[in-house]
Amino acid sequence: MSRHRCGPARGNDGAASVLAIGIVGAVVALTAMVVPIVSTFVASQRAANAADAAALAAADAVSGAVPGIPCELAAQVAARNGATVAACEVDGPVATVDVVVSSLGFRLGAAARAGPPGWESGWE
Repeated sequence: MSRHRCGPARGNDGAASVLAIGIVGAVVALTAMVVPIVSTFVASQRAANAADAAALAAADAVSGAVPGIPCELAAQVAARNGATVAACEVDGPVATVDVVVSSLGFRLGAAARAGPPGWESGWE
């Protein structure tokens, strides 16, 4: 006696598993591409924030609002923000600070200037 099956064909068994694995693979690949881009953007914002804070600290020291040596204070503030001071210049009451932040093997830089409004110097 032969057995015949009634009902749907069994040729598609496991197709959903293959589809799910493909979707998971695509999500992992997309994440691997997006994370470095977002991380670099965050690091550039961190560099800009560190430069701003360091320049403000140096300008405060120049004005006498806080005690200390302007560029040393700028280096301390930049370090607290995860950056390294690449350059620090004081021109009268104006402080200009360049910082560098490392992220995923890249070095991202930012510059900031702080001082009284209207002070003319070499900054452009």
